[in-house]
Amino acid sequence: MKHQFLGVKKCLNQLTQVEDFTFFLPNYILLYLFSKRVFDIVLSLFGLIGSAPFLCLGAILIKLDSRGPIMYKANRVGKGRIPFQMYKFRTMVINADKIGGSSTPDDDPRITRMGKFMRKYKLDEFPQLINVLKGNMSFVGPRPQIQWAVDLYTLEHLEVLNVAPGITDYASLRFPNEGEILSGSTDPDKDYMEKIHPEKMRLSLEYIRNRSFFGDILIILKTIASII
Repeated sequence: MKHQFLGVKKCLNQLTQVEDFTFFLPNYILLYLFSKRVFDIVLSLFGLIGSAPFLCLGAILIKLDSRGPIMYKANRVGKGRIPFQMYKFRTMVINADKIGGSSTPDDDPRITRMGKFMRKYKLDEFPQLINVLKGNMSFVGPRPQIQWAVDLYTLEHLEVLNVAPGITDYASLRFPNEGEILSGSTDPDKDYMEKIHPEKMRLSLEYIRNRSFFGDILIILKTIASII
């Protein structure tokens, strides 16, 4: 019986992509992680299939609007400080990351015409369903950060790297349009760290310490309502 229990627990760890130390976690936390991962897999699959026509239309409009690839692969730091590529529809000109900072105000000249529309309705985030399906992101969790921002984390902030980053969380609801806050900035990265980052980290830590399956569902519903 003991061997069977350990086998089931090992299976849960693999499915939830949790490290071996979770053998020491309470069973209710493992159940939450298992439920969260199953939910992510099922919903991302349905999301990708259901939105396929719109994704194709978006890809065509991006190609017609400006030169460059359809997708943008943003380098981000994930769970356990493991780097990964976060998928987004390209909303900026080619080599935008080489001619400006990583924080993007709404009035940034690097944003394309189609990009402004997609950013307004968060349509550029849809390809992150692929990240969720792959397991390097979840629907709900702290937004993944670029390496230079992670390098500035305090010891407490590093706690956010113990969980999979997500598409939305409390911080996303608090700051639905960071670009608007940064508009007119002469140094968007600096202003982001001063005006947005501290509160985002506080909310991310609050989410991690109080997360639950039903809490995740509530965040998803609030996110959908804020976009509509």
